[in-house]
Amino acid sequence: MKAELFAAIPSGTFRMGAEDGPHPEDGEGPVRSVSLSAFSIARATVTNADFRAFADATGYLTDAERAGQSFAFAGQLSDPDRHNAAVAATPWWRAVSGANWRAPIGDGPSDPSFPVVHVSWADAQAYCDWSATRLPSEAEWERAAAPAPDNPHIWRGQFPGGPDNVPGPVAAISGQENRHGLYHACGNVWEWVADRFTRLHGPRPARDPTGPLNGTSRVVKGGSFLCCPSYCARFRPSSRRAEHPGATASNLGFRVAISN
Repeated sequence: MKAELFAAIPSGTFRMGAEDGPHPEDGEGPVRSVSLSAFSIARATVTNADFRAFADATGYLTDAERAGQSFAFAGQLSDPDRHNAAVAATPWWRAVSGANWRAPIGDGPSDPSFPVVHVSWADAQAYCDWSATRLPSEAEWERAAAPAPDNPHIWRGQFPGGPDNVPGPVAAISGQENRHGLYHACGNVWEWVADRFTRLHGPRPARDPTGPLNGTSRVVKGGSFLCCPSYCARFRPSSRRAEHPGATASNLGFRVAISN
């Protein structure tokens, strides 16, 4: 990615986390002091065009491509019940045959300007290895994402059956930037970060934290186009969620960072 597509974040200390998280199981608190070294972070999520350059150069197949299916929101599908198994606990999700980054709802093509989705944590790591970048730490991501703009691309209307607009992501570079120049740090698509997930955060000041050394889940940040106050409500910089590193879905992507 070109240098102008990165935002330079200077070293400094900030207050990470929140005490009023809408989902206690997410472990947003306690609020704690974190010092970070300088770094640069992509102003936008990796796009389908970016990922295509990587796939064309390396022949890489994502986890969703190898599995032959991935998960898509039912409201994105023209016929959600045709050959698509519902998820029992969240019936608005469907396991869609042929869904992957090339065909986000099972047929294509994907829009080159949209965030790449249906990528696992390992897929994101593979892209980083190729592009000489890395996933940001949770602390880096949170600092760069704040403050969030007033109009994140989230669900508008009644969830899950009464959207005001057609559900789905929008172009990665669109809408209002935040103070650091980031697009859609909150809303649009969830973003993988480097850290393993834990709810146990020490209250003492930390320097360049990278999360726990052990754990089966990874952190995703920022919410997506499916977040709304009545359902997910995770569309602010401190928002976080545990995700299985092999998970792929139509609202899950990533952005990259570089150490300065």
